[in-house]
Amino acid sequence: CAATVRHWMHIARSGMAHQWQDCPIGRPKAVNEEYLDRLKELINQSPRDYGYSFRRWTVNWLNKHLAKEFGIELSNRHLQRLLKDMGLSTIPTRRKVNSPSRQENDGHSIFISDLKSANGSESNSFWLFNPSNMA
Repeated sequence: CAATVRHWMHIARSGMAHQWQDCPIGRPKAVNEEYLDRLKELINQSPRDYGYSFRRWTVNWLNKHLAKEFGIELSNRHLQRLLKDMGLSTIPTRRKVNSPSRQENDGHSIFISDLKSANGSESNSFWLFNPSNMA
């Protein structure tokens, strides 16, 4: 872009071309290692330890709490991205249901085995049903 060319030509003419790395390009990073370490610490502790009434952190409440501590306000989406990059989440993991026969239940959460008949007998008799006899 023409404005960028003018900027760097001005830097070169003023004799500061050798200091080009002293002027970082882009938006400065707000999140540092201290912030990320504190985020890891908070996500592994209960919010009740910090005076909140709820049991699990949400991204919104983590963001509010960290904004109070560090004065850095991030979007919830950016904080969620940071958590994902660290392999963390505010969503609780589901526990697997152990089936009594130790067979794989194809990812379904209900496993039925060892059913007894209601009348206590183990007979394998069937009722015959013929819909053509119903008139």
